[in-house]
Amino acid sequence: MASDSYSRPVRILITGANGQVGRELVSQAGNDGFFEIVALGRKQLDITDADAIGRVLDERQPDYVVNCAAFNRADAAERQSEHCFRLNAEAVGLLGKACASRGIPLLHLSTDYVFDGHYASGYSENDAVHPLGVYGASKWQGEELLRRVHPRHIILRVSWVFSGGGHNFLIRSLEQARQETELVAVDDRRGCPTASTDVARVLIAILKQLASGAGAWGTYHYCGAEVTTRYAFCEAIIATASQYEQLRVERLVPVSSKDFHTEAERPATSVLKCRKLLSTFGIRQRPWRNELVAVLRHLYERF
Repeated sequence: MASDSYSRPVRILITGANGQVGRELVSQAGNDGFFEIVALGRKQLDITDADAIGRVLDERQPDYVVNCAAFNRADAAERQSEHCFRLNAEAVGLLGKACASRGIPLLHLSTDYVFDGHYASGYSENDAVHPLGVYGASKWQGEELLRRVHPRHIILRVSWVFSGGGHNFLIRSLEQARQETELVAVDDRRGCPTASTDVARVLIAILKQLASGAGAWGTYHYCGAEVTTRYAFCEAIIATASQYEQLRVERLVPVSSKDFHTEAERPATSVLKCRKLLSTFGIRQRPWRNELVAVLRHLYERF
């Protein structure tokens, strides 16, 4: 839905507004006069409640909805599969159906975990999915439900999302580096870290083009530029953070994923190919190392 010749801001309703990407999207879009933001956390809108979704959409009348709400803790998903599927799959179908019936386009975040990680060269949007665990399966089911009920959607798959807050690899690595002299990190899982700030930038660029008349609905991939390993990512986190504080860690030890037990199996390769996003919307990948420096600088400036 294009704005009325830009005579008024485009109203965006953001679900999951307190999550990693949600917070950044609210911040960036909220400082952009192109948009009017309706930011709703879980307490303001439970997307598993169809009646609540309908009431909020009718009251707020957004031009677009961006769903950032998700159950995204892969290990916990193995223990809480019912809750995970309710939020990542069933709720997406409810939200999609409610938006479709009101003519509101829906942008939805998904994940590299829909793939099994066996393609060393990475994955395009057309590659077959094969989730390894509950989390990936729930996100794939959510994608399929959305495709079924709402043709005017954008699904954006992202990988290895990190930020300066919440539960993510960056924060866990920092906490461990402050407490322990030796850390271990897996060196045989490949992927592309992606800053939540960068995901928000991409969503805003897509929204502006949709509001200007683009109708390029469908599934897209985005991740930070440069393939790395969890070990090398951890190494970069420690090196950058060490410029701001004296960390306790003295040694980082590479280990095989076979020797690093987790409840949920992870894809060996989480590389997402982003050519479709570039060719359709002209959105280029940004180097994750630059984004990491910016995220940590902002994190330490808050202290």
